[in-house]
Order: sequence, then structure tokens, then C-alpha cells
Amino acid sequence: MTLRLLRLGEHAVLVEVAGAREVLRVTERLHRLPGVAEGRLEVVPAARTVMVRAEDPADLAPVASVLEVADVVEPDAARHGGSGPDARSGPTGSERPDPAIGPSGPGDPDEPPGPSVSAGADLDVIVVPVRYDGPDLEEVARLTGLGEDEVVLAHTGVVWTVAFIGFAPGFAYLAGGDPRLHVPRRPSPRTSVPAGAVGLAGEWSGIYPRPSPGGWQLLGRTELVLWDVERDPPALLTPGARVRFEAT
Repeated sequence: MTLRLLRLGEHAVLVEVAGAREVLRVTERLHRLPGVAEGRLEVVPAARTVMVRAEDPADLAPVASVLEVADVVEPDAARHGGSGPDARSGPTGSERPDPAIGPSGPGDPDEPPGPSVSAGADLDVIVVPVRYDGPDLEEVARLTGLGEDEVVLAHTGVVWTVAFIGFAPGFAYLAGGDPRLHVPRRPSPRTSVPAGAVGLAGEWSGIYPRPSPGGWQLLGRTELVLWDVERDPPALLTPGARVRFEAT
């Protein structure tokens, strides 16, 4: 597991990491930066990166120190293998293990599934009621080797964490689920998936906020409104939020 900071012009830096678990932990660290709470800094997580943007470039100065990374490299240096002639032989000043994240990468069988905690451990978990009658429930059971009831138990048995928002307004990519539920997308996407459909794709779970095409494996459907422009914020699920699914 390595971190690498890339400069994005004068007003932003990009943190590259290995996967969703690292994104969640780096994002949590970056939210400690002075200026985040005041709105001077914006932290934008994605699947393998976290961007930090500032109106005043001086506010970016503490980013490297809060991540315990020596410096920020220019994109040209990164494309050529690092910031110096020794870059190809191992981590350099801007690319080295983060001791707070630890040496294990995603998929380590000895590691728990990332940021999830036992269901019910805290009171700030958003509960999403789901009717598990989705058209792909049987296929997910076949792919995982589980029974349909076991798929539901695995999906509801952990607390997921919103890693980032993408694909459509309000579409939250939920990480930290049971690794047994890692399944591929459908070979052919559907031309229309209804709002509220709950699905799986790769390591992620998600809920379609509105009707749209989609290729995720659909387990069921919730009646919750994921995106409402009259609500503040419009998205029900925002990065860092914790979510537990509940069968109805």
C-alpha cells in the first residue's frame, strides 16, 4: 500500500491510493485539515483517489504532513516513474507506506472488510429497508455459492460506508461489505433500472436514485428517496455516511 500525491494545477492535489478501504481512511484524515470545516478546502473522494481543492493554494500546505508523506510530485515526474532515479526500485519520498493505513492491501484474507462495523454498534447508521425480491438475487446466489437467504444475511449483516458519489446525482458507492458478495456486473446492462433498486457490482453496493440504465446485479428495492433537490443536502447518502440494509 502506497500513497502518492500529485499536483493538479495551483489549487488542488490528488492522493492516489490502492482501493476503497484506503480512500475511506485517507478521506477521514483529510477532513482533519484546517479549513475543511470552514469550507476553504474541499475533499472529493473517488474509487482510487481523493482530491483536495482550495481557493487559496496556501491552504494545501498541510496536506502532505497530515498524510505523513514527504512531498507532492508533479504529474510529469509521476508518469516517468517517480520523483527521482531511484523511484523504480521502491517507494520514494512522496510514495511510501502510510503507517496509519498499514501494510495490507485490499483483499487481504486476514483483514476484516475495511471500515464496516457490527450492525447496531452505533446510533448514527442510516437504515435502508429493502424488499429482497430483485431479479438478480438468484444469480448472485449462484455466483457466490450462497443460498438466497444467505445473500440477504450477508448484505444486511454489516454496516457499509459511503466511499464516494458517482454515476448519477445521489448514487452512493458503498464499501466495506461482506467479501463473499463481490460479484461482477451483468454481462449485458439493462436499459432501465427503477429508482430505489439495490444492487451489487464488484466490491460495491449501491442504490439507484432514479430510473436509469445500469448493469449492477439487483438484489431488491427500497422506497427511500435517495435524491431530492428540495432537501438539504439533496443526497440522502453522502461520503462517510454509514448504512445498514434491513430486510422487510
